Amino acid sequence: MKNKLAVTSILTAITASLCCITPILALIVGTSGVASTFSWIEPFRPYLIGLTILVILFAWYQKLKPQKEIDCECETDEKPKFMQSKTFLGIVTVFAIVTLAFPYYSGIFYPNTEKQIIVVDKSDIKTTEFKISGMTCASCEENVNHEVNKLNGIVNSKASYENGNAIVEFDKTKTNETEIEKAINSTGYKVTDKK
Repeated sequence: MKNKLAVTSILTAITASLCCITPILALIVGTSGVASTFSWIEPFRPYLIGLTILVILFAWYQKLKPQKEIDCECETDEKPKFMQSKTFLGIVTVFAIVTLAFPYYSGIFYPNTEKQIIVVDKSDIKTTEFKISGMTCASCEENVNHEVNKLNGIVNSKASYENGNAIVEFDKTKTNETEIEKAINSTGYKVTDKK
């Protein structure tokens, strides 16, 4: 029973953060188009977090509650297996916490793609807002910024999952809105409008 609780808590913690882990895995593998695959999980994230916490608390309760005394004279000082130990449950708890917090520190896994841009003529700089659907966390933002910054002529890219947009400042002699839109769409998130 206790092993099942540990496995359940690990699975719910991973599932709760899957929408934010996928863009990092996509970047590592080199297939950024699958980054938005699990974005549908985001609305369920609070429930999955709650379930993870409840399962872990119940597992700790089961582990720490006083054991019934056995009325036999047989030896019962058998050492529990590692998978049934407090150490293992502690490892599971730490793993769940690290996994649940992943959206808050996922940005450290993205390489810095910002580059030094020399602007010859300020009149060539254009700022466009791209409305984007499907972003659910900071990891999504980083994925969009990473892909846009790969283009030549990008001065600044600021994606926001909260606002559902990316504001991109670029040199129109080196790139254009169509190329930027293609870069954003290549992440799996979709540009729905641009201003």
